[in-house]
Order: sequence, then structure tokens, then C-alpha cells
Amino acid sequence: QVQLVESGGGLVQPGGSLRLSCAASGSIFSIYAMGWYRQAPGKQREFVARITSSGSTNYVNSVKGRFTISRDNAKNTVYLQMNSLKPEDTAVYYCSADRQYSGVYYSDYWGQGTRVTVSS
Repeated sequence: QVQLVESGGGLVQPGGSLRLSCAASGSIFSIYAMGWYRQAPGKQREFVARITSSGSTNYVNSVKGRFTISRDNAKNTVYLQMNSLKPEDTAVYYCSADRQYSGVYYSDYWGQGTRVTVSS
């Protein structure tokens, strides 16, 4: 069983930066793609970023150039560095462990989420 625990959320000013972390239990961390999703109040959960086991990354258009996903397999941890934050980035951010089938990723495991609030 894989357990994911997010941390690093909080309140930040517009234009500021924040780094989220997701620590994974278990010995199979390195075989999964790792993703970040977010859910704003009253909205559907949306994909934010993903990094594969080989290091390839993908981002939703709205965060390209501002967010960077990375992983440290030795520490069983994935990160989301968020720069130039905007109020519309406010959401609960969730970490996921994903597998690909027929070119489509499916999330097998989810963390409980960490809240990010961007406000002046």
C-alpha cells in the first residue's frame, strides 16, 4: 500500500512563492508517475502537473512557466515549486501516484491535500 502525505501549503501574497512536498511510503515510489492536482472551492479537481519515473514533465497551461514539478526518488518525495502565485491558484493541492494505460494516466493513490491560499 502506498500512502501520500502533502505538506507546505499556507497563505502567500500574490507574486510570492511556495513549495509543496509530497512524501510517499512504500518501496514502489520510483515506478509511479507522480502528479499534482488542485481543487478550488466549488470547482472540479483539475490536473496541475505530472512527472514520470524517467523525469518527463507535463503541466496545465495556466501554470506553465510558473510551477516546476520535481522528484527525489531517494527521499520518496515529489515537489511542486510554485512561483509568481496568483489568487486563482488558491485551492487544495493533492498529490497522486499515477500509472499509464494506453497513453492515459490514472491515479491509483491520493494524498489528503494541502491548502494554498494566495491573497493580499
